[in-house]
Amino acid sequence: MFIVNLTYKTELASIDQFLDEHIEFLNEQYELGNFLASGRKIPRTGGIILCKVGSKSELEKIIEKDPFKKNELADYELTEFVPSKTCEELGFLLAK
Repeated sequence: MFIVNLTYKTELASIDQFLDEHIEFLNEQYELGNFLASGRKIPRTGGIILCKVGSKSELEKIIEKDPFKKNELADYELTEFVPSKTCEELGFLLAK
């Protein structure tokens, strides 16, 4: 599992120009089962994506499709972790 930490490199007006395309990208990844949760940081300096893919290299290939990445609007920090404890509702995240 990965946490993807996006940090915007430009003003919000540029981000907003590509926001609809970014949302389409997110929707596609949710449909494929790769993304579990996502949202804006507060203050709005970037976003967070919770991702369940098999490897960092697979995630890097997915991120290359993000309009924010394609247009060099955000930096991406990838943090891999193994959930060892969750609430009942998120039990499916635990490694088996």
